[in-house]
Amino acid sequence: MNRILIVKVTSLGDIVFGQPIVSDLHRAFPGIKVDWAADAAFADILRWNPGIDRVLCAPLRGFKKQRSLAGLKTIWESIGELRREKYDAVIDVHGVYKSAIIAFLARSRRRYGYRNADLGETGAAFAYNERFEPRGDLNAWDGLRSTVSQTFGYSIDTAPDFGLRIPAPAVLPEAAKHAPFALFFHATSSAEKKWPIEHWHRIGRDMTALGITPLLPWGGEAERQDAIAIADGIPGAVVLPRLSVEAVAQHIEMAAVIVGTDTGFVHLASALQKPTVMIFTATSRRHFGIDRPGLSKSVGDEGRPASIDEVREAIGAVMNRPDTLKQSVILAGQTTAPTSGA
Repeated sequence: MNRILIVKVTSLGDIVFGQPIVSDLHRAFPGIKVDWAADAAFADILRWNPGIDRVLCAPLRGFKKQRSLAGLKTIWESIGELRREKYDAVIDVHGVYKSAIIAFLARSRRRYGYRNADLGETGAAFAYNERFEPRGDLNAWDGLRSTVSQTFGYSIDTAPDFGLRIPAPAVLPEAAKHAPFALFFHATSSAEKKWPIEHWHRIGRDMTALGITPLLPWGGEAERQDAIAIADGIPGAVVLPRLSVEAVAQHIEMAAVIVGTDTGFVHLASALQKPTVMIFTATSRRHFGIDRPGLSKSVGDEGRPASIDEVREAIGAVMNRPDTLKQSVILAGQTTAPTSGA
């Protein structure tokens, strides 16, 4: 096999989950070229993986919101780029209309997709001439690794290698002046996944008592207001300015610890091997949890929100690393930040 296309269009967490597939394919088929098709909103993550040859992207989310002529032109141009190469195989690990259309338009005689019962949208079945089934008994990244390895007939005998390399910022961000700092990812895709503001207050005050400054990222205006409400109850906490995906990743690289709900940036932090605690309230810890002894830990579960004491204990477990605070303090005195991988 010489060249393969992976189709996983969204979202940030799902794109992160899939990165070990790239490393697996390179081990199984030395010299293979791996391309990846995704929404333009998540293209940065794919460009951080040197194992991906071509990142194919179009502003699908943006066009759905704005319906602009410029967006339509960009999508049309992306189709031409997609068809520039011929693939030995295309594998759609998303399974919805938009991913199926990408798989169908790609130049390949072998187009793999989920069985009808496992598709996110059953109409996507038109695009595939080969089928596979998901491994629902495994967590998100192991399930994807197993699915692809069985599809292409190779075995998995290594830990997941996410392969991500974050670009160093040209100028060290202002947040570095607060090092050592913790990042609190409080924002969620749905209200049921939130953790109470009062709980964040308690954990934040624990951090400041340790000499660690809580920093609060946000996306939309509602998230900014939540960040302000959390910071108001934590002496010294800082609400960050709105950051790009790349800037958030750079802050993750510099953080002493990351605490957050089941969201994409928290999964990214774990993939980058940062001390990370993930708080569950409404999603399955078994399928989406991060648990690496001494490095990352999940608490709570679907229908059973994590308690303050559980989060405290988890933070203590992942921060039992003598070099963590020292490294963060050193970073604050540098002019550029180093990159790291998983």
